[in-house]
Amino acid sequence: MPSWPRVSEQLPGSALIRCHPEDFKVSEQLGFELSGEGEHCFLYLQKRQLNSLELLQRVSALSAVPARDIGYSGLKDRNAVTQQWFSVGMAGRVEPDWQALEADGDVKVLAVGRHSRKLRRGVHRANRFTLVLRALSGEQAALEQRLQALRTSGAPNYFGEQRFGRNGSTLEQAQRWMRNGRRISRDKRSLYFSALRAYVFNRMLAQRVERGDWNEVVPGDMCMLQGTRSHFRCEEVTDDIRGRAASGDIHPGLPLWGRGQKGGDPRSSDVQPDCPADCRDIGDFLEASGLELAWRSARLMADDFCWQFCDDGTLQLEFSLGAGGYATALLAEFVHCKESNKEQQGYIESGISSEQD
Repeated sequence: MPSWPRVSEQLPGSALIRCHPEDFKVSEQLGFELSGEGEHCFLYLQKRQLNSLELLQRVSALSAVPARDIGYSGLKDRNAVTQQWFSVGMAGRVEPDWQALEADGDVKVLAVGRHSRKLRRGVHRANRFTLVLRALSGEQAALEQRLQALRTSGAPNYFGEQRFGRNGSTLEQAQRWMRNGRRISRDKRSLYFSALRAYVFNRMLAQRVERGDWNEVVPGDMCMLQGTRSHFRCEEVTDDIRGRAASGDIHPGLPLWGRGQKGGDPRSSDVQPDCPADCRDIGDFLEASGLELAWRSARLMADDFCWQFCDDGTLQLEFSLGAGGYATALLAEFVHCKESNKEQQGYIESGISSEQD
């Protein structure tokens, strides 16, 4: 996997992350109210050192509901304490005692409710993070300055390492599948498509970072409204557009590659930029596979971003990221982060994600 270019050439320090699961907490914020009735039972579950798909299988086993009838909005890390929603299609079924999920001690049932629709990927509003950074090095004044800059200006909205698999293994498998066309399961198809689209996006974003206009709207850009998926085409960059981009109200958007108009009326909202030369085979494959063009902000802005330098030498960060945002994108512009990995008796470079949409 390539190392994506950073905005900051020099970082003011280093830190260890996820030394303990409690050092990395994530709370999924659904963003809509449950109706209180319907055939789908919604569960708000907390897990510790357990990945989302393993928890989904436990829910499936307890409820006797096939995994395909269980919905979730995002995938959450294993080495963490995370809270997320699941929906379970209970039509014609007897609801079990959900407290049985707590038997092994690594799961807590926080809330149970009913709703009329299945939970879909990426529909939650945000994830709230509480991170503890240990063995922090660097001058506190310089660290404070960098944190202030991140709060004000944000960071490039790269997809994190999790999207591509450890050492890029998922992306490599996806590229082999793209070339040989063998039949695979529906879940793997989704995983591979996501890795391929994320790679093209990151390559396009890397070009903008290298050009220095990743956070500026240029003529022809798709503008994304902060905190939403709403977008509009900008053909002329006015003072108003510049002001809104500078304040973080809008961001330049880049395509999640798929079928879209490449020419014709430039005012059309589905015109996408040219694909990087080394990604054209991936772009052609995604279009031929029927994926529809979508858009993602080039800039990641954290909401309610605050921090505290603690007496024990640790730093606690708290912030919210919209669905699809990766915490690694912020930390990569703050300090050099390494993850404590007891299984390998050493440290590995971290890929922290908020979720995969």
